[in-house]
Amino acid sequence: MKARLEVSDSVVTRPHRRPRRFHPAWTVAAVAFLALVGAAGFRAAPGVLMVPLQQEFGWSTTVLSAAVSINLVLFGLTAPFAAALMERFGIRAVTAIALVLIGTGSALTVLVNQSWQILLTWGLLIGLGTGSMALVFAATVANTWFVKSRGLVIGILTAGSAAGQLVFLPFIAMLAQDPGWRQASLLIAAGALAVVPLVLKFLKNSPADVGALPYGETAPAGGALPAGEALSESPVDEAGPRSNAAVRALQVLKRASRVRTFWALVAGFAICGATTNGLIGTHFIPSAHDHGMPETTAAGLLAVVGIFDIVGTIASGWLTDRFNPRILLAVYYQFRGIGLLVLPLLLSSEVQPSMIVFVVIYGLDWVATVPPTAAICRETFGADGSVVFGWVFAAHQLGAAAAALGAGAIRDATGQYTYAWFGAAAMCTIAAVISATIRKHGSSRETVPAGAAA
Repeated sequence: MKARLEVSDSVVTRPHRRPRRFHPAWTVAAVAFLALVGAAGFRAAPGVLMVPLQQEFGWSTTVLSAAVSINLVLFGLTAPFAAALMERFGIRAVTAIALVLIGTGSALTVLVNQSWQILLTWGLLIGLGTGSMALVFAATVANTWFVKSRGLVIGILTAGSAAGQLVFLPFIAMLAQDPGWRQASLLIAAGALAVVPLVLKFLKNSPADVGALPYGETAPAGGALPAGEALSESPVDEAGPRSNAAVRALQVLKRASRVRTFWALVAGFAICGATTNGLIGTHFIPSAHDHGMPETTAAGLLAVVGIFDIVGTIASGWLTDRFNPRILLAVYYQFRGIGLLVLPLLLSSEVQPSMIVFVVIYGLDWVATVPPTAAICRETFGADGSVVFGWVFAAHQLGAAAAALGAGAIRDATGQYTYAWFGAAAMCTIAAVISATIRKHGSSRETVPAGAAA
């Protein structure tokens, strides 16, 4: 039974509790990590499955890129509404439904034989599911359950997507070769559905559900809190559990759109998505195949990207807790641009040492941008930070969708991806400049408190 609270005119008296040796926030974070791993299976799939689908059905690169683009658009546009839905209905319910959508979409893919059907499964179903399990999920969990080490936790949870790529990608590549791409799709479905029971049992919605404070938050001496102060800093408490999710998401967007920092983050994160999920994630394997590299070898290189992505993202979370996130973003984007600029010179039929260097650097930088971006959202927008990050992430996926479709069209028109790599390198330099010039939190014009008048 939940502990009862005695309410007076001035204080809420908390009953004495024994010190916790292990804070439940870490259990929630561990389950959230596994959920992100399970949801990440499809992120590894398009680049690997694109060539087998082309060989079997004769579909063009542009058609398959369109399916990925629909997925990425929905992945992004669903995110801010998913954040608001998590505030309204709880993290656990939204996460479980999202995993079921991913599993269903992946399983139904084995039945496709027309191009519009791949748009439905890859695009609509999996797009809605992965959008609800987007990186805004990591920000919501961290903001709800943690006060201390938020940046580190966001880094660890973000690395769950990389871990999913690492776990699934080699197996998807092998299955796509023998026995075939349908078995690879079923593997993705199984990975998503396997996590659902853990989510339902262990992924609690807020610290109040287990009678705790967020990790790192301490009650005033004597165990009393000011009257009306919530037990946790969960978005549900801040926004009001009865608020309409769609209305709240749109209201937050309206408020955030008046702040210059929001648009700077949107521009930078759109370029981030274009140069990761949209370009490398979708087209690296087909591009390597154009140069004579076996698909399994190219998939192995992306798996190595996943390994170093885990290291880089966790390290970025640690750095975000200690350094100016704007400078971190500028450095990350510029290093990524340099890597893309030299990539066309590195692609060949065999893996050269220079390609290994590229893979390591790009892996460290892959989603290292997430912790500092989420930190700036929280710093600038306070209680609205998770939903604002959802809108910023929507821009990430719109950029990814544009790059996925654009690079496919460039490949069909020119027979190679070179112009796509060079264009992406130039965009990274623009993102670096934008990030470095974001105003530091401090002036009232750059801060929008939760609940401000729309």
